[in-house]
Amino acid sequence: MTSVQKFVGKAGSSTGDKGMVVYNFLPTISAAIGGFTPQRYVWRICIAMHAPQRIMAAVAYYIFHTSVHLSHRNELYRTLAALVSLLHVIEVMSLVGLSMISSTENGKLHEGLFISFMASALFYMLLTIILMRWGRFGKDSHPSHEERTSLQYKTRLFIFNITVFVVAVYFFWRHNKYCEPGVYSYFALGEYLVVLSNIAYQSLAVMDFRKSCIVMFDLGSPNPEDSEPYFHMPYRQKSVGVFGTDYV
Repeated sequence: MTSVQKFVGKAGSSTGDKGMVVYNFLPTISAAIGGFTPQRYVWRICIAMHAPQRIMAAVAYYIFHTSVHLSHRNELYRTLAALVSLLHVIEVMSLVGLSMISSTENGKLHEGLFISFMASALFYMLLTIILMRWGRFGKDSHPSHEERTSLQYKTRLFIFNITVFVVAVYFFWRHNKYCEPGVYSYFALGEYLVVLSNIAYQSLAVMDFRKSCIVMFDLGSPNPEDSEPYFHMPYRQKSVGVFGTDYV
């Protein structure tokens, strides 16, 4: 597919609501993938394959956050941690949905899933930052260098992500209002930057779980309670198994 694209824009009421064809130089993600094969099938397969790991990460982050015990308002802290993990799951499922259902197949549903994806992603980022500051950077806390670095990157990426998103929304509105040449490409660029900054934010899990590991054991064992745990949290060495939680 060539890098130069033509998109059909909807003119505003000042031009009589006439459709116009305008020049653009950059396609959106949906335009580049949604209507072409085998691109759309490769994209959908990759999104579906990565979803289980993302959901596992949501559970792991709940364990990560709740490994910190607060003397005051600990229940509220744990509730917020659960909400953050729920938002993570909603983000992943919304991404799967909007990837499987293109805008040409069902425009309203695709739009709704995109709104759900962006809203849950932004709130997830923000609440994760609040949760880390509250639990790991409190008055009597001693955060490590890696934790400080992770929080700094998270904060910067969140600010960048929401700023680019707002700018992209502006260009999308402007394209639909005036249908000017090149404007939709600026929206597409903003879309790419939103996605890339979201990926960068999620990749910080490498820093958060740098001392963690996943260990599988046989659930069919006669005494599975005595088996080795499959997940270890850093610092407090919190081990989580299917049948309970221990501190070792």
